[in-house]
Amino acid sequence: MNKVILMGRMTRDAEVRYSQGENSTAIARFSLAVDRRFRRDGDEQTADFINCVAFGKTAEFLERFGRKGTKFALEGRIQTGSYTNKDGQRVYTTDVVVENIEFAESKNASGGGNNSGYTPSDRPSPSSAAGDGFMNIPDGIDEELPFN
Repeated sequence: MNKVILMGRMTRDAEVRYSQGENSTAIARFSLAVDRRFRRDGDEQTADFINCVAFGKTAEFLERFGRKGTKFALEGRIQTGSYTNKDGQRVYTTDVVVENIEFAESKNASGGGNNSGYTPSDRPSPSSAAGDGFMNIPDGIDEELPFN
């Protein structure tokens, strides 16, 4: 079984390119900084920087929302490969191929701007929420519900 689950922050904006041809596919590359659980004595690096790649709709999602500092949770699989660079040296690669990705914190928690695609009018107004954080349900709505 080859399954990876990560949570971390993007180290830079996702790089998105499109394959050539009739059925071009979006390909997003990015790096995720994942905090280490424990810190060794004298170890300055407290995060691992993991290279990731996403395809298709997932890559298009990252093109729109994949900004530096945004915290994501993702699942995917590890894929290794190799190629010969321009100097003739063999370079080995390890990437996480993203299968699912989602935001791991609210927009306000990350301190980001309005990059979620939602406008303030999409949210319920504060006056419609009770003090406990739930919206008040109007009287008489019970008759409209399809179940009892």
